[in-house]
Amino acid sequence: MQRRALERRVRSVCLSFPQATERLSHGSPAFFVGKQFVALWSGGHHEHDFPHLWCAAPPGAQEAAVAEDPARYFRPPYVGGRGWIGMRLDGELDDEELATVLEEAYCAVAPKRLVNELAAGRDGTTGSR
Repeated sequence: MQRRALERRVRSVCLSFPQATERLSHGSPAFFVGKQFVALWSGGHHEHDFPHLWCAAPPGAQEAAVAEDPARYFRPPYVGGRGWIGMRLDGELDDEELATVLEEAYCAVAPKRLVNELAAGRDGTTGSR
């Protein structure tokens, strides 16, 4: 997949979350809700010369993801020690899987009120996100 198309897919999901913002971090798109929750390396980064994400994750999620699908998920450098997950974006990429990973990253760092707002929007109990 082309870099720009991949960036558009990730951006579309991340910026749909309440109060999420985008800015460059180390020259690549990164997404924040107060704290950073995703770094997108569409052209690769360091020894990983394939497109991938680094995502915040709840405790234990990194180990579970890597154990379940080590061809897709990995422990990223720098932030892997904090439990973040690396996700390869080359090969087949399921939109639902991508959206789930990005939403879990958002929920791992967002304030509880914003997580609740996101959940309420998903349930259809409030207006748009």
